Amino acid sequence: MCCDIKRRFLLLYATQKGQAKAIAEEICQQADAHGFEADIHCITESDKYNLVTEKDPLVIVISTTGTGDPPDTACKFVKEIKNKTLPPDHFAHLRYGLLGLGDSEYMFFCNGGKIVDKRLQELGAQHFHETGLADDCVGLEIVVEPWIDGLWLALRREFTSRNIKEDMSNNLRAVSNGVSAMTVDPSMSGACSLDSEIQHLKLEDLEVKVTDTLSQRPANVHSVVSVQNTEPSLDRSVPPLSKSTLNIPALPSEYIDVQFQDSIDQKTTFCYQPGDAFCVICPNNAREVQELLHLLGLSERKECFVCLKIKQATKKKGAAQPEHIPEGSTVEFILTWSLEIRAVPKKAFLRALVEYTSDAREKRRLQELCSKQGASDYNSFIRDPNICLLDLLHAFPTCRPPLNLLIEHLPKLQARSYSASSSNLFQPGKLQFVFNVVEFPSSPSRLVSRKGVCTGWLAELVEPMLQPHKNSLNAKEGKSSTVKVSIFARPINTFHLPSDPSVPFMMVGPGTGVSPFIGFLQHRQKLQEEHTDWKFGETWLFFGCRHQDRDYLFRDELRSFVENSTLTHLKVCFSRDPPAAAEKNPTKYVQDNIRLCAKEVARVLLKERGCFYVCGDAKHMAKDVNDTLVDILSTDAGVDKLEAMKILATLRQEKRYLQDVWA
Repeated sequence: MCCDIKRRFLLLYATQKGQAKAIAEEICQQADAHGFEADIHCITESDKYNLVTEKDPLVIVISTTGTGDPPDTACKFVKEIKNKTLPPDHFAHLRYGLLGLGDSEYMFFCNGGKIVDKRLQELGAQHFHETGLADDCVGLEIVVEPWIDGLWLALRREFTSRNIKEDMSNNLRAVSNGVSAMTVDPSMSGACSLDSEIQHLKLEDLEVKVTDTLSQRPANVHSVVSVQNTEPSLDRSVPPLSKSTLNIPALPSEYIDVQFQDSIDQKTTFCYQPGDAFCVICPNNAREVQELLHLLGLSERKECFVCLKIKQATKKKGAAQPEHIPEGSTVEFILTWSLEIRAVPKKAFLRALVEYTSDAREKRRLQELCSKQGASDYNSFIRDPNICLLDLLHAFPTCRPPLNLLIEHLPKLQARSYSASSSNLFQPGKLQFVFNVVEFPSSPSRLVSRKGVCTGWLAELVEPMLQPHKNSLNAKEGKSSTVKVSIFARPINTFHLPSDPSVPFMMVGPGTGVSPFIGFLQHRQKLQEEHTDWKFGETWLFFGCRHQDRDYLFRDELRSFVENSTLTHLKVCFSRDPPAAAEKNPTKYVQDNIRLCAKEVARVLLKERGCFYVCGDAKHMAKDVNDTLVDILSTDAGVDKLEAMKILATLRQEKRYLQDVWA
């Protein structure tokens, strides 16, 4: 360091489920070791910072939600910077770096970050560090880690450039006042071109190694045993990694002190519109919780109440008690309802686990998995197979972390979102939804197969309802068949029926994607029954599944909607069934049927200003449907595909092309 003064930068994060916050906190923690001070705030805390008067470098970490929207925490900020009355030099004084988080399985990858990045530049702000776009589909750390490493280099250049400018400015003032100018250090001779160099700083510049960082200290660990097997695994490495000197992360500062100390029935009205989503508050799998308690040595303390306090000697900046753990929680409650015990362990967590592992070989392997040299092994044996803490504890039997470490490193157990497949107008007081049971098969790194956290739990809840005989036995034994599920509304403000019932609309919903459209049609049927004098636009549904006899959801309901004219056109296809002999144009996927109805699609969208809804898989179906629409619009309008894409973008802006998709 050229000096002991900590150089401040403003660090803002905009998060939906906690990823962006966790990464920002990691940046904040590393900053001190690099001679910087991070002034960290959630982007919603506008009373704690002011970009209009900000003089120091700005760093933003921002995620993406929905089909490409900024996270909820950034909505106000985005609205403010999108104000069209702001002058083009509004942020000309700002120098910033932005890290966007997203998932390439969704159509608008990292769009939350791209929106903010573009608007800041339109208002005159300039980069001091190149924008990074991290992809959760392949691993956020692939971009996040080098981007953070490059941040320290970029900040050094930024502050050096600023100091040089100040020195030169002071010298010029001194000369203009008739005072002899101070001699400029020859090592600063490249100052004039430094701004240009900063502007073009690329992630490739990270070939320049930063030497004063704790994150690159070699691990003082030696390989203890020779490995006969030539294939690496979760708990075993092979040369050259097993013989390498490792660069491992700095040990995260512990900050939670855990002390062990020896239901309210609420009824609320749940109002919703067809197309709204809601969140299910689900617990972790009970068997996994008990197994975790056993492996942690906490089985006898599972009913103890937990008192959390911040450790007085902690070095973690801004340490705070986690808000997602209620006061007076028991150990079992925390592991059941508060922590995402299925979360893939981050490298910082692996680094922390090293300190609670007694076997030297196991310690070495954990260090390898969190090191830069072991990045490939981390992806192959932890990230890609979705390894969780339980799997690690089985693979490394001498690892026994304390409860505070889990609280510090495991994220909040998130509620799971589902679309309502019913209409409150059609069946007041009732809510209907559809879910697929997600399966995670066993693998060499995961000894047992698992079901999805929420879908597995829901499947267990509804099993007695699907087995009347078992249900009747429970009734005779005095067991209640009533099941309570806690939910809360998560409105999707745009994925709704047209406000004008005369507007025609088309729906694309293969598989469980049909769910919200059942609510649409129930609502439309009730409106038609109650308002016989209204004019209603035509309705289309493109539905598809694998097998007609096994996967055709809501078959009877859809036929009924067609019979009573609620649904004008129903187009179905079955991808795994052989085509009927009489079919002239057999179709496998929803986009095939959309192409067959190209003229009608163009008519509804372009001539009758109708709406087009898509719900379901983002990775394949939604993209294929989007491409099909581009082709249809291109042909009908007689324009090239680029122009057709602009037409589709306009429909999106007008809220006439709407998507509710998921990975």
